[in-house]
Amino acid sequence: MSETFDPQEMITRFAERAQAVRKRNLPAVGGEERLHFIRQAELDFMDYAMIGDAEATLVDGILTLRIDLRSPGE
Repeated sequence: MSETFDPQEMITRFAERAQAVRKRNLPAVGGEERLHFIRQAELDFMDYAMIGDAEATLVDGILTLRIDLRSPGE
């Protein structure tokens, strides 16, 4: 792993990817293909958004992402 790796930069890229998924246009498909595309976009957004909200630490070459999955107010 490069000595110049910045975990916060990685998290920022994932947050940007989450927003890109939100803005993604639906292709001109219908039926099952459309449902599959929508479901995949939902999963992509969820994955990217979770990592985009993570707190990262890099200690001795080990990257740890801490993600709070509790509901607001818990």
